Amino acid sequence: MRDDEIRRTLTEANPWWRAAAAGGDPTAWTGEHRLLRDRAAHDLGFRSRVMEDVATGPVSDLLTVLTGPRRIGKSVALLDTAAALCARMDVDPRQVIHLPCDGMRDRDLRRSLTLGRELTRSVDTEGARRRVWLLDEVSTLPGWSAVLKAARDGTAFGDDTVVATGSRWAPDEDVEGNLMAGRAGTTAGRRHRLALPMSFRDFLAATRPDVALPATVHPGALQDPSVADALAQVAFDVDAYDLAWQDYLTCGGFPRAVAEHTRTGAVSDPYLRDLAAWLRRDVDPDASAESVPAILSELAARSSSPLSVTNTASTLGFASRTSFEARLRRLVSAFAALSCERRDDDDRRVVGAQAKLYLTDPVLAWLPSRLRAGLPEPDMTRLTESVIAVALARAIDSLEEGRWTSGDTIAYARTLSGGEIDLAPIRLPTPAGVVTSVPVEAKWVDQGWRAEAKTIDGKYGRGILATKSVLDTTGPVWAVPAPLVALLLA
Repeated sequence: MRDDEIRRTLTEANPWWRAAAAGGDPTAWTGEHRLLRDRAAHDLGFRSRVMEDVATGPVSDLLTVLTGPRRIGKSVALLDTAAALCARMDVDPRQVIHLPCDGMRDRDLRRSLTLGRELTRSVDTEGARRRVWLLDEVSTLPGWSAVLKAARDGTAFGDDTVVATGSRWAPDEDVEGNLMAGRAGTTAGRRHRLALPMSFRDFLAATRPDVALPATVHPGALQDPSVADALAQVAFDVDAYDLAWQDYLTCGGFPRAVAEHTRTGAVSDPYLRDLAAWLRRDVDPDASAESVPAILSELAARSSSPLSVTNTASTLGFASRTSFEARLRRLVSAFAALSCERRDDDDRRVVGAQAKLYLTDPVLAWLPSRLRAGLPEPDMTRLTESVIAVALARAIDSLEEGRWTSGDTIAYARTLSGGEIDLAPIRLPTPAGVVTSVPVEAKWVDQGWRAEAKTIDGKYGRGILATKSVLDTTGPVWAVPAPLVALLLA
């Protein structure tokens, strides 16, 4: 890109500069921005809080990487952050630099950092002021982290707030080495952040604000006496949670999907096709259009068991195990799937054991049957297990940042007789020291839960059985409705 093209990109992406220079309202642009207008058409009031500290806290030297699936609203979160900063009396709007990076090359990014500061030099008249850089989809650029590393080391960029977003966690990009080793700032803010679909808690708050939301608890405290008391207080409303859960399992947590389902009873085909296009681009761009729906359908059907990559590749018609494994890695790096490895009783990975693979949002499991005739609808019990697994993974990542992107969140376990525990205990930090999470089994049953609980009871002598509507906290293994388990974790 030429300098004039970069200048035009920056000027168009930062309309608040012109307003500030003219003495106008630096937030007036929010009523005209296309992405914000599009959100307004499908808005139930949900707002991600993933960037709240950047929007409201001191302008510091924090560098943070925000990742998550496409179509989730990362760009909108950046714009909301820009609007909040522009409205502050202690921030000059020209300190805020929004840079859409999709389609750039590394040299374009390097030059944009120079021109962005040059175009906003008027804020430095009475002394240098930190900028807030909002780098949208910068992870699409090969070598982007090396560019930011050099700028953090050798220019005033090293003192600025930097938010770098992306929809894929590329394994060949050394984000840790280039950016987190002494270049992520001196503040306590999170360096790794996830923008994921709405949790069940978010969904319930947006669609059923009259239903009570029990307080979240540490995954290691799921069976504390205080939790039993909290569950008893909402036991009368188990049916309401169950009905809401079935809705969530049908539409998932992508904000537009939630809005469409709430208003019309279904997620629209155009939006499902948008999601399919994202996955085809990131997972299997050279294959036919039916490739991604077929992969998703097969993974959804096999999600409750360790995945035989060889057998699944053969079922789907892949020429080799290697080519199918490449698609699975892309699904995980695109935040469409979550790996659940097997661990032993010492919380160590079992080398060579097959992993389970969960889709990260229910709507991805429904996409195949909606867009391709003949593909089956997903099973609600398997969807329940997937959603509980994702909720636990999110809770673990919130306790120790970076565990999701490093594939180090949830795990399953085996019993001596070959039985399987869906979500095995994981070692986690607390202010008092290290504890293990309470093991969880997802069965989504209305009756006969005690028989289902024998496996987890026999191995651990404790645990949670996520049921459809049964609530019983009197024994060593508790029966807790799946939606309440998700609410406790989220």
